[in-house]
Amino acid sequence: MQGSNLRTLARWLTGLAPGHKALTLLALDGLAVAGAVVILDLVLPGGLPGPVALWAGLLFIGLGAVLSLHRMKLRDYQRQGLPRSLAQGLGLLVGLLPMLGGQPRMAQLLLLVGLSVALSLSGRIALLRLALIAHALARRPQQLLIWGAGRAGQQLAAALAGDEAQRVVGFLDDDARKQGRRLVGLPVHAPSRAGSLVARQQVDRVILALPRHAHGRARQALAGAGCEVMTLPGFAARLWGAERAPPDVTRLLGRAGLDRVLPEVRESYAGQVVLVTGAGGSIGAELSRQLARLGPARLILLDHSELALYDIARELEGIAPEVSAVLGSVCDAALVTELLQGRRVEVIFHAAAYKHVPLVEDNPLSGLENNVIGTRVLAEAAARSGVGRMILISTDKAVRPTSLMGASKRLAEEVVQDLAGRSTTTRFAMVRFGNVMGSSGSVVPLFAEQIARGGPVTVTHPEVTRYFMTAEEAVRLTLLAGAYACGGEVFVLDMGAPQKILHLARQMILGAGLTPRDADHPDGEIEIRFTGLRPGEKLEEELLIGDDMLPTPHPRILRAQEAHLSQIKVAAALSDLKRALENRDAAAARAAALHWAGGAVQQSGTGWQVPGGLPPPYAVSPRRLMQGQAGPRH
Repeated sequence: MQGSNLRTLARWLTGLAPGHKALTLLALDGLAVAGAVVILDLVLPGGLPGPVALWAGLLFIGLGAVLSLHRMKLRDYQRQGLPRSLAQGLGLLVGLLPMLGGQPRMAQLLLLVGLSVALSLSGRIALLRLALIAHALARRPQQLLIWGAGRAGQQLAAALAGDEAQRVVGFLDDDARKQGRRLVGLPVHAPSRAGSLVARQQVDRVILALPRHAHGRARQALAGAGCEVMTLPGFAARLWGAERAPPDVTRLLGRAGLDRVLPEVRESYAGQVVLVTGAGGSIGAELSRQLARLGPARLILLDHSELALYDIARELEGIAPEVSAVLGSVCDAALVTELLQGRRVEVIFHAAAYKHVPLVEDNPLSGLENNVIGTRVLAEAAARSGVGRMILISTDKAVRPTSLMGASKRLAEEVVQDLAGRSTTTRFAMVRFGNVMGSSGSVVPLFAEQIARGGPVTVTHPEVTRYFMTAEEAVRLTLLAGAYACGGEVFVLDMGAPQKILHLARQMILGAGLTPRDADHPDGEIEIRFTGLRPGEKLEEELLIGDDMLPTPHPRILRAQEAHLSQIKVAAALSDLKRALENRDAAAARAAALHWAGGAVQQSGTGWQVPGGLPPPYAVSPRRLMQGQAGPRH
């Protein structure tokens, strides 16, 4: 039987409704009896009388229905159907005895019953075998042809060697030296044979393992061939999808991970009522996960994103003794006060913040209100409510900020440091670190997405560098720093050496089995495109405002000795900012934030300048700022 006919049979069998399948099997029993009658007529003289043959057929079908043979699935028949078929044959014998009970007819009767049962059994087994064969043909592996027999193409072929759903039938390659040879066990053909190979091998899909600039010519050659054409990154994304292993961030960072044994952490949070703000964000969610495993009396999750809050709350069900999800904003003073006093909160981790530099630049009023005013509302409520500790999650962008996001976080630090010097009930501290590898909006998921699409991978500047740390190690050190807090500390996490973003992009492209394409490597597969620094973006980030650092009990946590604004200046900064926010004056809010945060903005071609012409609280000369030597003016 031809493969196409078997595939047609498979579609027919699987497409039958349950009732139609039952009728088909009942009809099979009728055909079995009819076949037995025909054989009897051929081998025995006289055959059977017509009424007897008709009664035998009806009786055999009826017995099959009573025994539910017509409702039994074919795949179960070999295990469960044989006894029922024998019972069906016995019933047929008993039913025909009154009609053919004479000795001369007994041989015909026994032969009729035996043949009917045998033909019925054979028919069902044949249907089962044909269905299995037809299904196997219908599920044949997709036939793939790889255009490009270079390293990427060979790696793909090797990766698919044991895949039952995909079968590579060969390569196409322009290199005449490869044509006619076998690479990784597969033949290499000239591209001129593409059309005939697709037809002869019944190729379903051609994968282009070629430099991007060659895709157009390959697609043109395959036009009308009747197969799908995909680029290698797009095919990889479809093939592995979400199951594809994420980039190994520890390998990308090039340093060893953090030891897991930090006993001081559990002792500090077990049995406590802990609030995490921004619990649905990258850092807030990881804080919530790790805190949930430390045995808190209650873990309270606060976030203004319904979906993010729902996701993290559902994830933590059954891990912490009690998890409460609160939907709201830290800017809501009434909600925050009610939450802290009503739930008797003892520890706060304040991770709620708008952190994406371009978005805060484009939405200055929302960014400043959330990051600065929200921090003030929460910190003042914590002091009034007698909360034991409040830890602010800060960022390296708060150091000599050049972006509005960085300025907002620096002002949040000033608010916390101001209250730390005045509160007698709450120990305020902050933890400052750089970029979290793999968090939302960071370069790792962005680069992975761009690589999966086939490029380009976008880098702002060839020399741009950033500090990186995994979310897990950043949070574990943050929890430990929170345990060390006595009041007023600025803890800085050791982020290791800054990473060059261009090098990170190249590593990720190579890790995906592809080659980067730039000015030095014009034949690469994934283009690296430089887009220019965005407004407020630095070439290099810093973690310290001054140079004075003190050790802590853990070598990866340092304590910074930094000057900060006086209580009067913090009050003035908040007053200026509040006035601008109430007036919806974005320009005034931006100027006030950058001024009081000691920030500078980059002027096109003129270096760095403080907005508004006001002397900043932290003197920053253009040369010292570019050299990373600026410090607080005392």
